[in-house]
Amino acid sequence: MAALEISKATRRIASTYPSLVLFQLARFFLVLATEMQAVAVGWQVYEITKRPLDLGLVGLAQFLPGIFLFLVSGHAADRYPRRTLLVLCYCGFTLCSGSLLFLTLRGLHSVYPIFAVTVLLGVVRSFNGPVSRAFLPQLVSGKDFQTAVAWYSIFIQSAVILGPSLGGLVYAAFRGPAAVYTLSFIAAALGAMSTVAIKAQSNPRLGEPMSWKTMLAGFHYIRSERLILGSISLDLFAVLLGGAVALLPVYAREILKTGPWGLGILRSAPAAGAATMAALIAHKPLGHRTGSTMLWCVAGFGAATIVFGLSRSLTISLIALLLVGATDMVSVIVRQLFIQVSTPDEMRGRVNAVDMIFVGASNELGQFESGLTAHWFGIVPAVVLGGLGTLAVTALWSWYFPELRKTEKLHSPAP
Repeated sequence: MAALEISKATRRIASTYPSLVLFQLARFFLVLATEMQAVAVGWQVYEITKRPLDLGLVGLAQFLPGIFLFLVSGHAADRYPRRTLLVLCYCGFTLCSGSLLFLTLRGLHSVYPIFAVTVLLGVVRSFNGPVSRAFLPQLVSGKDFQTAVAWYSIFIQSAVILGPSLGGLVYAAFRGPAAVYTLSFIAAALGAMSTVAIKAQSNPRLGEPMSWKTMLAGFHYIRSERLILGSISLDLFAVLLGGAVALLPVYAREILKTGPWGLGILRSAPAAGAATMAALIAHKPLGHRTGSTMLWCVAGFGAATIVFGLSRSLTISLIALLLVGATDMVSVIVRQLFIQVSTPDEMRGRVNAVDMIFVGASNELGQFESGLTAHWFGIVPAVVLGGLGTLAVTALWSWYFPELRKTEKLHSPAP
């Protein structure tokens, strides 16, 4: 019965907002392309150098452009037509996949050309993120916005689950990365074509000249809106402290004794939990006590992290990781709703750019924090301490940001 109702809701959204469907398909193709590509890049780089450090440098090469460009990208998202920027970004992703394919077919004996392409990929990502998030409210009315965000998350999580598996299988079947880059190129191109077909309502925005004042406006706005500041900073510290996923290879090999197949299942579990929770929210949107729900779910994220850290059973570990993904998805959806509902359209690009840099920093620094505490205290204590830290942060934020705890219901996005 629930599945039937979800199907009806899907048909209603699809028939009412065809441009939203095109946007979701474009995002699915893009995430599928980048996830497949990431697997191929990782294997190819390690085959060339045999140095784990270079794998870290690949991630760094993609992350650093966002640090330097997020002020510019957020300002661009608020000044120029967002659909046009999205098309350019998708063409940029397609160019990156095509470049990797071209370099591979020519024969690669050095990783530096791959690093150059990943830097370009990081530049494109730094613009695509805030533009995509700011563009979504232009595709759907306020009454269906929460459902649209949930389906948006389902599409992304589905691609996150499928992409790495498909990329690894294709890499193994064709004995090299060329076939993976070909599929990534095709998927990114399909995403670009879907974006071209989108027809979005145009909200007139003032073309503010680029200056330090306008570029930093996102920071100033977040600081003045305690609801947004509280939700973003809560997610930052929760992910920073609860980054158990970074230690999954060690758990799979040393603690759960499962090998590579077990690692693959463990890595897929959080995304599966997130996709399931997003589907449930799409079927039954969050109602009253939204802020308290977010706080309880962040606390649940910390508790599930502790259970995973103490587990010696693959089944219990998988259940814990499913709960990690599910509770995190509630936090992600609520945070995005807080941002989109409370932020005027002319500020959404800059505010989303700041949010994305916080999220990126928490993911990257969370991996570093997990590795560092594991080096100091051991694997299990590091994960358990991270979960306990998440619980402590949740309690502190509940007291220091009463706006989070007292928020009852979300309304339509700001015009």
